[in-house]
Amino acid sequence: MSTALEISNVDLSLGGRPILSDLQLSVRTGRVHALLGRNGAGKSTTFKAALGRLPIDAGSIRLLDGDPQETRYKVGSSINDPALYPHLSAADNLRVHCLALGLPRTEIARVLHRVGLTDTGRKAVRGFSTGMKARLALAIALLGSPELLILDEPQNGLDPQGIRDLRDMFREYTSHGGTIIISSHQLGEVAKMADDVTVIGGTPTTTVFSGTLEELTRDGDIESRFLDLTDRTA
Repeated sequence: MSTALEISNVDLSLGGRPILSDLQLSVRTGRVHALLGRNGAGKSTTFKAALGRLPIDAGSIRLLDGDPQETRYKVGSSINDPALYPHLSAADNLRVHCLALGLPRTEIARVLHRVGLTDTGRKAVRGFSTGMKARLALAIALLGSPELLILDEPQNGLDPQGIRDLRDMFREYTSHGGTIIISSHQLGEVAKMADDVTVIGGTPTTTVFSGTLEELTRDGDIESRFLDLTDRTA
C-alpha cells in the first residue's frame, strides 16, 4: 500500500532545544491515522514539519511522494487555532481562502454543506460557538478536495452529533481514496475513527508505537495501552 506521508529518522530542534529525535511516522493512503501523545509531546510540531513549515535537523520527510515544500498545497490542514476572521461570516471567511488558493466560489457552498454550516447566513464568526468554529476550520481544510487532511484535535468543541458527523465524513473521505491524519486526546473517539495509530513520547519526543489500532489494543483497551506506552517514556 502506498503512503501519503513518510517521516523517517527525523530530528528537530527549536531555539537550540531538541524537540523530536529519530521520529518515525508512516501514513498509509486511504486510511485514518491517529497521532497520539501527551500534552506538549510535539504532535503539532510534527504536523508543521510534515507540511514544511518547520525545518528539520536530520532525517527525511516525504509528503504525497514529494518534497513538502512542493506538495503541501495538495493538503488541507487545521493545526492549533485556525486563522478565522471574526468580523466576517463563514461564507466570507471561505471566500478569502478561495481567493488565496485560486479556487472557484462554488467551493464555498459545497464545504459549508459538508460541515453543516449552510444556515449560518451573514452571522459573524465572532458569534459562533466553539463547535461552529471547529466546523468552519474543517470546511477551510476541505477546500479544493485535498488528497490528505491533517487535523489537530478536530473533535474539540463538537457536540455528540457533531462528532458523529465527523466520523461519517471521515468514512466517506477515505472510501474515495483520501487520507486523514488526526491528533486527539479523546481516546474513545480515536478507537471509533482510526485505522492506524502512532504514539509518541519521551524527551526529546520519539516514536514509541506504530501500527494498526487492532495491534495497539491487542493487550488492553486504548486508554490503558496509551498510558502504559507514554509512562515508559515520561
